[in-house]
Amino acid sequence: MTISQYNKRALFSGLIAAIFTGLAAYLLGNVSGYEAQSLIESSLPGINMLCNTVVLASATILALLLTLLSISNSSDSKLNKKLYEQVAIIAKMDVVLFVTAIILFQVFNIPITEAENVPEFWYTNIYWGILFSSALLSGGLVSIITMLYSTVVSMIKVFGYGDKEHDWVQNETEEE
Repeated sequence: MTISQYNKRALFSGLIAAIFTGLAAYLLGNVSGYEAQSLIESSLPGINMLCNTVVLASATILALLLTLLSISNSSDSKLNKKLYEQVAIIAKMDVVLFVTAIILFQVFNIPITEAENVPEFWYTNIYWGILFSSALLSGGLVSIITMLYSTVVSMIKVFGYGDKEHDWVQNETEEE
């Protein structure tokens, strides 16, 4: 499958969101092991909420994709495989994000800050890992929602406005 212009834009917007989130955290500066431990303790509820939000959003997006496919199948317009490729790309990325958020949620619920035998320098690495992970989750969700937006706009053009020149509409040579 090739990456369309819409998907490139969506991936770029997600990358910008991840970089912005990560850069904002990085600009806060270096932290010592003790500071990292207290920052981890205070930020874990927010990180867990982010993971829960991403899981819920991903599951909802998968359900919306099924609705989108049923609308496209019940329409009078003959659509080519580009629509289905686009939906497959969104679904694959969405499932990866869903699984990643669930795994991170489980990892973030390990009570590492209550352990006594953990070296102090680990807390700094764990803290930066948590910030990096949250930036990736945020960027991934922005990318998927931007791709879904592009798909919905294209469907409106095809079904709502009757755009027969759209990339998704089969032309006479494709029907043969």
